[in-house]
Amino acid sequence: MRRLPFLLAAALLASAAVAEVPPTTVEPVKETLHGVELVDPYRWLEGSDAPELEEPRPELDARIAKWTEAQNDHTRGVLDNLAGRERLEKRLRELLMVGTVGTPDVRGGRYFYFERKGDEAQPVLYVRESHDGEPRRLIDPNQLDEQGLTALSWTEPSHDGEWLAFGLYRGGDENATLYLMRTGDGVWLADEIPGKVRGVFWMPDSSGFIYRRLADVENPYSAQIKFHLVGQHHRQDPVLFEQYKEGPLATTWGPYPAVDPEARWLAINYFTGTESNDLWLYDLEHWRATGELERTDVMIGEIAQAFPIFVGGKLLLQTTLDAPNSRIVAVDLDQSGPDHWREIVPESEEAVIQGTNLARGMLAVQYLEKAATRIELFDFEGRSRGNLELPGIGSARLATEHDLTEAFLAFESFNEPDSIYRIDLASGERSLWARPDVPVDPSRIVVEQVFYPSKDDTEVPMFVVHRKGLVRNGKNPTILSGYGGFGVSMTPRFTARNYPWFEAGGVYAIANLRGGGEYGEEWHRAGMLEHKQNVFDDFIAAGEWLIESGYTNRRQLGILGGSNGGLLTGAALVQRPELFSAVISAVPLLDMLRYQHFLMARYWVPEYGTAENPEHLPFLLEYSPYQNVEKGADYPAVLLTAGENDSRVHPLHARKMAAHLQASTAGDVEQEPILLWVEGDVGHGSGKPLALRQRDAADVLGFMAWQLGLGWTEGGTSAGSPSRP
Repeated sequence: MRRLPFLLAAALLASAAVAEVPPTTVEPVKETLHGVELVDPYRWLEGSDAPELEEPRPELDARIAKWTEAQNDHTRGVLDNLAGRERLEKRLRELLMVGTVGTPDVRGGRYFYFERKGDEAQPVLYVRESHDGEPRRLIDPNQLDEQGLTALSWTEPSHDGEWLAFGLYRGGDENATLYLMRTGDGVWLADEIPGKVRGVFWMPDSSGFIYRRLADVENPYSAQIKFHLVGQHHRQDPVLFEQYKEGPLATTWGPYPAVDPEARWLAINYFTGTESNDLWLYDLEHWRATGELERTDVMIGEIAQAFPIFVGGKLLLQTTLDAPNSRIVAVDLDQSGPDHWREIVPESEEAVIQGTNLARGMLAVQYLEKAATRIELFDFEGRSRGNLELPGIGSARLATEHDLTEAFLAFESFNEPDSIYRIDLASGERSLWARPDVPVDPSRIVVEQVFYPSKDDTEVPMFVVHRKGLVRNGKNPTILSGYGGFGVSMTPRFTARNYPWFEAGGVYAIANLRGGGEYGEEWHRAGMLEHKQNVFDDFIAAGEWLIESGYTNRRQLGILGGSNGGLLTGAALVQRPELFSAVISAVPLLDMLRYQHFLMARYWVPEYGTAENPEHLPFLLEYSPYQNVEKGADYPAVLLTAGENDSRVHPLHARKMAAHLQASTAGDVEQEPILLWVEGDVGHGSGKPLALRQRDAADVLGFMAWQLGLGWTEGGTSAGSPSRP
């Protein structure tokens, strides 16, 4: 057992002594895959969704439900009784009930934006008739669902602001149904389109729109691009394009539409991998006249991405073709192939283009430089108009309209709450539009950016956040987090739920691992497929650096990650169990030999590979967390979480891993438990109501505090921590 170094430890640990871990039956399934003999002891926990089962097995699913209920009861018996839980929950309520405000979309002089106030379970959509006009509630999901489980997925106003298309889903399943509303009086129309609808593009006269949906919500690979005429039943909507039903592109992310403001051109991005897409263009004027869609190839067959930017009748692209850090090019619509592209904004060696916004007479190009945002303005010929001044070093996002210089800038950092500024891009004038009044003192929080060597000496950046006056005596409870996949960048974000941790003297570190997008596509590719071990090496090296640099020690270092980040922490757990004292793996992928069989997971085969490919099996088997659990290993405390309604990552991963770890660990299960929490009314995380987010935050921080030796007091300081200033 890893003995906590504080007198506080005994009280904290004693509070969690509960009944024995619920037993799990071992029912091994033996198979041979590409000549490799494998044994899966808990295959039965996959339930009726297992691909080998030809029809549902209600009795098996009922058995799993009973087992899950017992696991949940055990977990709640531990987490709900941790010392200081009430004080922690009280502080989290103060922080999370402050509310949030989103950047406005401006259409026809109207300002549409999300806001959540006080104890509202879900954000509400508001509209103003001017930027400083009186807010009017337009859509309030809290009035649609007493349980707070119905959420707004997206909204898309028409160009004139008279109409609003929006998506609603429930219980975190993300299967949004589209509805229409008349903005002026808030009346809902009869139009209703099911099928995980997204990607809505209005016609200029508001007569209809192009949208993306699934033909079958049970089949994530059934995408359609369709046209809807307002007032017409959706069954009559013509199909413009469908996802391929055969071949290697049948199970990628598939087609996504983009339409220029004049609705002359339809662009379809067809994703061929997590780092590549084909791009085609269709003349909608010709389609309206003839009913025929004629395809023009812009980019096909390249291991690169290209995203359209329509400027009047011209087409620009943001692309990684021949530019892993991205560049912007102009396309000749008569000669659209890459050989004829003209470069507008060249690739930068120091920064990565993350996105491009179109405003009147200019492009606002968002760069990521050393994991922080920089925004530079250009005219349409690529001449720089200078950098947009930001409030500081952090993460920024810009909301623009193609015919306006008015824009809204959202900015945040680890010690700066998400603030919205109204900006005139032509003059540079800026004023604060909205900022939540969060009850914290950001000036007491220090943010450091450090660089450390990975196993192969690659230099990796990391943010380290803590309270001022921290002493590097190697005794500070520290949470290390990361992601490392799909080109996703971990940038400075304000997270209110972390402030009790900072206030109590804890350290929070976020590593910018390979597999992410912080240094462009080359950084991403260095952490995918056969190179995935680089991600885990980077993460493990981050933990070792935090110890060697005097921030913490092995007994007070915990790791936290979700989704692909849950795979990250799961792999780190089985590869270096002695390095960490607490592990949280949320909505994780953990059985990498079978992940591709469930839900939408074949989307991710280009990123991870598949055990169905004999060339991929060796590296997947080498790191797959579930297959690498060892009997008798001294595993640290682990909290695995999942959502029953998750449409991305199946809860089987958390179930099987929990059972395997519980049966294998040599640790003291009362002091270093393996816990599983499977929430029945949530999915991958989106749409989770406030009450559940508060409880989850208390679970995470309470579990980490218990295991790493950090306690809560009324004043928010660490009880007994030698690192307190």
